[in-house]
Amino acid sequence: MPSVAQEEADDTRAGIAWLLADMTLVSVMAAIIKVQGASYPAVQLVFLRAVVGLVAIAPLVWRHRAEVIGTRRAGRHVLRVACNALALTGNFAALAALPLALVTAIGFTRPLVAMALSVLLLGERVARARWLHAAAALAAVLVMVAPSGAVWNVGLIAAAGSVLFGSLAAVQTRALRAESPTVMMVFYTLGLAVLTAPFAALSWVPVAGDDVPAILAAGLLAQAGQYCFLRAYRAAPASVLAPVGYLSIVFAAATGWLVFGERPTWTMAAGAAFIVLILHRDARTARRAARPEEGTRWKA
Repeated sequence: MPSVAQEEADDTRAGIAWLLADMTLVSVMAAIIKVQGASYPAVQLVFLRAVVGLVAIAPLVWRHRAEVIGTRRAGRHVLRVACNALALTGNFAALAALPLALVTAIGFTRPLVAMALSVLLLGERVARARWLHAAAALAAVLVMVAPSGAVWNVGLIAAAGSVLFGSLAAVQTRALRAESPTVMMVFYTLGLAVLTAPFAALSWVPVAGDDVPAILAAGLLAQAGQYCFLRAYRAAPASVLAPVGYLSIVFAAATGWLVFGERPTWTMAAGAAFIVLILHRDARTARRAARPEEGTRWKA
């Protein structure tokens, strides 16, 4: 019979694997959205993605309808969806007002904020070495994107708000780890569709027939990624998964190079290699520091 430490190590590996799968799916979806974004408003694409997701999970909703209707944590679900909606809104506002590199750099502070919030709100413990690893990874990200200085404006406020609310959403996901992925996906996808519907209607552009397959694929990939994300945060603490989120810059760089011919700079390559090294060391630190803590683990 496996020991508690071994079970926790297995959960950590599973959580990281699920999160890497999420990043892969989201990277492909982002490439599709980047192409379609030239023809359709972003909010319309978000709404269509949510609608496609709802249709995709409809059989699961029916099969687990009693569980969905009978959830006793509707308030926390609503809070999670609201945080995600605010994060998305802030991100769109920041992209409209700031250079993309600067928005990306600010966005990569989210894992640090999520790690801190997991300690404050969920009582998770984080070793000092892991804080140092996260800070070093953040420094590497800043070198990779090399953002220029910017004056304080509404865009920076929106970007900061996106980081805060996105981190709160991640913490809420961890707090809801006892809920089934089906329930969480239904609340998220339905809430996103409802919140974006009025804005999509105001800026609606008729969808061309040739674009339907790509939009459908984006919706399905987003839904699959959301499932992987939820499974990741059910398996491992937010403080463990937060630094792994830095790898999304590697996925984004690879997607840009392979799909759009955007060759990464030497600072991008060096920073990515440094982050991989940091994550390797962080995983070793997490394994050595792993201890069973009552109330912080959930078993499938």
